[in-house]
Amino acid sequence: MFFHSAADITYGSVILDAFLDSLKILGFAFVIYFALSFLEGKLSALLSKRKGLSPLLGSLAGAVPQCGVSVVASDLYLQGKVTAGTLVAVFIACSDEALPALFSDFTAERFWYPYALLAIKIVFGMLFGYLVDFLFRRHMVPEAVDDPSFAHPHGCCGHEIDLGEEHREKSSFWHEHLVHPLLHSLKIFAYSFVISSFFGMLFYLWVGEEAMASFVSQNLYLSPLFSALVGLIPSCASSLLIAELAGEGILPFGAMLAGLAVNAGLGPITLFRKGHFRDSFFVYLSVFVLGLALGYAFIWVP
Repeated sequence: MFFHSAADITYGSVILDAFLDSLKILGFAFVIYFALSFLEGKLSALLSKRKGLSPLLGSLAGAVPQCGVSVVASDLYLQGKVTAGTLVAVFIACSDEALPALFSDFTAERFWYPYALLAIKIVFGMLFGYLVDFLFRRHMVPEAVDDPSFAHPHGCCGHEIDLGEEHREKSSFWHEHLVHPLLHSLKIFAYSFVISSFFGMLFYLWVGEEAMASFVSQNLYLSPLFSALVGLIPSCASSLLIAELAGEGILPFGAMLAGLAVNAGLGPITLFRKGHFRDSFFVYLSVFVLGLALGYAFIWVP
């Protein structure tokens, strides 16, 4: 935020500040999604082929800021092509749309947030993935779901996600590598603008930044739980909300980590849409418990 004193804060200044912050996110997001438009299918195919390394690969793939990765991983799990541990690794490592927001925040005291977040989620996503596969072997791979709708899983913007040459759909190069990344980035811009405007008004005009910060500081041990519950919402907006709260200094690092470890974008929607509810619930419960534990492990990090 660019405010210098309480006297500077008006509804117009809050909206303008949210717009400028969201423009930065738009630029970062477009660069990231343009690059990922060339890699999404390859990441998906790799997850299903390297089963011995799949929790490691799943953790690395999940760290990619693209909701399609968690969607594809859920789809592959329901087809019996990847283990439960691999899906847990993807979900834990997934930061969805939060990373562009965090990387665009140049606040000196929090510049290290996205780097630490990525490192912790990749390492623990991998470790938790192998742990789940080791301890719960009977839940590792469900029976494949025979449903033609899984042949072409869809990402958050409704585009079909390529799972390899056999599923490749003819599409315009410009649509795949320019139009879709731009639309995706504009969607994130809209989410960010609405969330930033609302919480800017909440923090600065309605409740007050000091009151919010005081509430979190006085309820430090509840903040990871609060963030993790927000992270359960299967939406790009929930990860942006957590990033916004952390960027404003309202959520400490551990609470942000808990929320973003639990949040897996739109992957859970695919996971529960069809298939084995018991196995799907087991995976998502594992992600929630492990993500919450991870947040509490870093609760003292400011």
